Amino acid sequence: MSRLQKFKRIVVKIGSSLLVDRETGLKESWLHSIASDIAKLREAGCEVLVVSSGAIALGRTVLGLAATSIKLEESQAAAAAGQIALARVYSEALGKHDLKAGQILLTLGDTEERRRYLNARATINTLLRLGAVPIINENDSVATGEIRYGDNDRLAARVATMVSADLLILLSDIDGLYSAPPTADKSAHFIEQVDVITPEIEAMAGDAGTELSRGGMVTKIEAGKIATLAGTAMVISSGKELNPLQALSDGAKSTWFKPTSTPVNARKKWIAGQMEFCGKITVDEGASGALLSGKSLLPAGVNTIEGDFHRGDIVEILNHDGSVLGRGQIAYDAPDAKQIIGRKSGEIAEILGYAGRAAMIHRDDMILNKGK
Repeated sequence: MSRLQKFKRIVVKIGSSLLVDRETGLKESWLHSIASDIAKLREAGCEVLVVSSGAIALGRTVLGLAATSIKLEESQAAAAAGQIALARVYSEALGKHDLKAGQILLTLGDTEERRRYLNARATINTLLRLGAVPIINENDSVATGEIRYGDNDRLAARVATMVSADLLILLSDIDGLYSAPPTADKSAHFIEQVDVITPEIEAMAGDAGTELSRGGMVTKIEAGKIATLAGTAMVISSGKELNPLQALSDGAKSTWFKPTSTPVNARKKWIAGQMEFCGKITVDEGASGALLSGKSLLPAGVNTIEGDFHRGDIVEILNHDGSVLGRGQIAYDAPDAKQIIGRKSGEIAEILGYAGRAAMIHRDDMILNKGK
């Protein structure tokens, strides 16, 4: 595990299609092989967290539901049954290596709302401190379309930023990123390393994956944006064979995503991981340069504002050309913010009737994609 040993805290995301066979159910040999890999990493001094899909797929088997599309309530029932089965099989597989497992079920709100985020982080960190392997999944038995992640790639990235992981490993049914979907374009070439996730990199992503896998390269790139922006490296690697982590450590074909070089504090990591934005702010060219040099966003540099947000909400910051510059925590409600765009900070009190903050978004409440 020498290639992975330099990363002291690792989040491993496991897709449904790797863990569950549509016809036969749980892939026991594969599960025990990755449990062995995790044990080796633990012996090397690494902390390991697992974000695992598979609850609904296992639950379908347990409840005898068809493998074709099912209703929402059936999917949630499958998740309820499958979560018990998933926790049991991980506990048994890790137990053979004298490792304890602890199950954490999260919803989107648990990581988007600051207080719940801190509570979840404290629980996971305590499990790690006590020597357990956290097994994390979305709480599909209660989450519905509008309040859920919908894929464990982005959930894994959110968890990685939450616990300040050094590396996020996305095990998939594909071995990495190609210039185009390789099944559709035989001339597609493999991308070994991504320094910055640009619009060109995003355009290389394909559609959703297999039937049992909700994700696809699109969600993996989204996960990469969340993780790398917060300072976590990410790698996409095939998990089809036994002992996939050992294979990755031995140099298996994979795509590595470099983290941002500038360390960020815990608050900025929370901002970096936000998936839901309450509005958008477009800045002019001068403001864009100022932000990238470390300045706060002043009202004078704002061109347009979209959305119905409140003070403290997270908004996207767009360049004048429409590209995403970053995100930040807004200091004004939308109606007030719209009144002061393009104006000097010294005019705020006269316009609004109260002395608001000089910055619309303070630099301490902002995180930027330095590659833009």
